[in-house]
Amino acid sequence: MTVVRVPRATSLTLNPAELRLMELLWENGPATVHEMLEWLPPKSPLAYNTVLTTIRILEKKGYVRHEKSKGGRAHVYAPHINRERARRSEIGHLVRRFFQNSHQLLVLNLLEDRIDKRELDRLRELMESAPKGRP
Repeated sequence: MTVVRVPRATSLTLNPAELRLMELLWENGPATVHEMLEWLPPKSPLAYNTVLTTIRILEKKGYVRHEKSKGGRAHVYAPHINRERARRSEIGHLVRRFFQNSHQLLVLNLLEDRIDKRELDRLRELMESAPKGRP
């Protein structure tokens, strides 16, 4: 009997390792794999191949792009999607997956889940200052 392995579909959301590298690029700007390794805290280092594999996955997903370095040997990776766009994408995925594509259900769920008075007051301010008629 032959076992056929079907590759998993690539998720467009960021897993924790991918997010960790994206945070480095968002905070520090374009970098080589070696530079990213230097930016990682000594308490939680990663292997060169791990960073390289993860950054290539991020490139396939469209989160980063690369150019050749001035010396021409190394690739310099830069964010292709900014933090705000990534955040909105992740929230959109969450809303589609768990809240029947309803942002209202998401907000209601958040409000029911232990929001304190200060946070609630801040939400009221934001809602009152939001442009009217926005979809």
